[in-house]
Amino acid sequence: MADLVTEILGVKTLVCAADGPVISTDRHAVDLIADAHGRHAALVVLPIERLAPEFFQLRTGVAGEIAQKFVTYQMRLAILGDVSGYLARSETFASFVRETNRGSQLWFIADHNELDARLR
Repeated sequence: MADLVTEILGVKTLVCAADGPVISTDRHAVDLIADAHGRHAALVVLPIERLAPEFFQLRTGVAGEIAQKFVTYQMRLAILGDVSGYLARSETFASFVRETNRGSQLWFIADHNELDARLR
């Protein structure tokens, strides 16, 4: 399945396919942001399968670098999928998820229903 642009509750959204290229560096994030901007999307929904394992280990800095690119380029990011295993293994990661979910720039969401609720 290819990445596609759709409108979700009035927000033009790039919904990424789970089987697409892995995002493991800030350069990959910039490429994804450029793709979203080129399609006039304001939000990227990225399945957790597309994130490198290092993203979920905050000590690597990968999550911070990727998140910062989305903030810098003013593109919202919703990471879609079950992160409960990562939350259970790392209190630091759990704190990161709690903090980002309080804002409007980066969300960790379990499913599309949760995305709809956040966009309302």
